Amino acid sequence: MIEESWKLKEGAELNLEDVARIACALKSLSAYTTLACAEEDSPDELEKIVDEGLESINNLFDI
Repeated sequence: MIEESWKLKEGAELNLEDVARIACALKSLSAYTTLACAEEDSPDELEKIVDEGLESINNLFDI
């Protein structure tokens, strides 16, 4: 269930590229969590993907 507080920003359009970035960020968070539990290293590539996904969420949603 999506809460009512998750609304697109005025003028924002949800496009496939943004959805893909968000999906990759969520998948990367899962992989990052698994790796972080196994090691203490922080993979820069995963962090970049997660940051891009979070940026897409912030650009699209008024939360």
